[in-house]
Amino acid sequence: MDYGCGKILTVSRKDLRSLSGEAQAAIRERAVRAVIGGMGHREVAELFGVERAVVSKWMRRWRDGGWEGLNERRRGRRAGEQEALEPWQRGVIVTLIKEKNPDQLQLPGFLWTRDAVVELIDRRFGIRLAVTTVGRYLRDWGFTPQVPAHRAIERNPEEVREWLQLRYPKIRTKARRAGGILLWQDETGFRSQCSHGRSWSPKGQTPIKEATGQRFGVNMISAIGNDGSLRFQLFEGKFNQFVFIGFLERLIKHHADRKVFLIVDGHPSHRSKLVKQWLAEHCKRIELHFLPSYSPDLNPVELLNHDVKANAVGRKRPRTLTEMIDSVTDYLDCRQGQPHIIKRFFTHPLTTYGA
Repeated sequence: MDYGCGKILTVSRKDLRSLSGEAQAAIRERAVRAVIGGMGHREVAELFGVERAVVSKWMRRWRDGGWEGLNERRRGRRAGEQEALEPWQRGVIVTLIKEKNPDQLQLPGFLWTRDAVVELIDRRFGIRLAVTTVGRYLRDWGFTPQVPAHRAIERNPEEVREWLQLRYPKIRTKARRAGGILLWQDETGFRSQCSHGRSWSPKGQTPIKEATGQRFGVNMISAIGNDGSLRFQLFEGKFNQFVFIGFLERLIKHHADRKVFLIVDGHPSHRSKLVKQWLAEHCKRIELHFLPSYSPDLNPVELLNHDVKANAVGRKRPRTLTEMIDSVTDYLDCRQGQPHIIKRFFTHPLTTYGA
């Protein structure tokens, strides 16, 4: 078969890689001419011993740059690029990436992208690496691209350290000596418009989850213990000091024979004057202890919140508020009978301190 560039000869993939740059360019041109002449990409790929995607790539190069676009491209590193870092230099870079963000090192941005690491290496050692080389380094060092978790810039690392090393151990010891129970508490809300979880769909086609256009929701206040216990209450309307006190009353009633040591965040309702008065009147039954500011990741109840949103709400399509309340209640009732799952919320790296 002839397409104006000589007879097409079949070659193996190994033979193709061993050819000179000019010979490879000639084969690319022959393959493109074969496609232009009416052959399919798969047929041409089998003929020249390459993958179908390679033929598609050659066709793109031809469409973008004409026949010159099929010529051999320059190989090797660009001027000023260096391929390898010394072991000690790699150690320095890994430590900086793990312990700092780019902004702290006077680099542009707040995320460790490949470009940011390129800039870091250049500033530290005067070595300019290619972005692809840095990508290989990052994979070799055990890094993967991930969606970052959010953390408030107001968070005080020293306060967190004091909580983990001093304050919480004292609370735990006090609760153990008093024969009490340690619980973590939080509030959250569920809305009819919220969509949790993921769905498989063709690339470029966003999946659609049909749900009611009505707007409604319900809120939850809950407390869990590292023994697998779970107490919860659903309520409508805004969370305030009255809702909180009502929940506290239910807690001490349920744990009538044990003092409750409750760990909460800094919500204003937790610190209100009325709550303080109520706590003073029930100081023999319950104590409140506050997590460090802006540290929701230290509260294992956050994992329960995600669990309920993803499974009790995200996988359902409640059409009314009553359906939503029933769905959440049934799910939490089930979780109360599964203490082994509640205990798992204390195995996360950030909450294992409370296990």
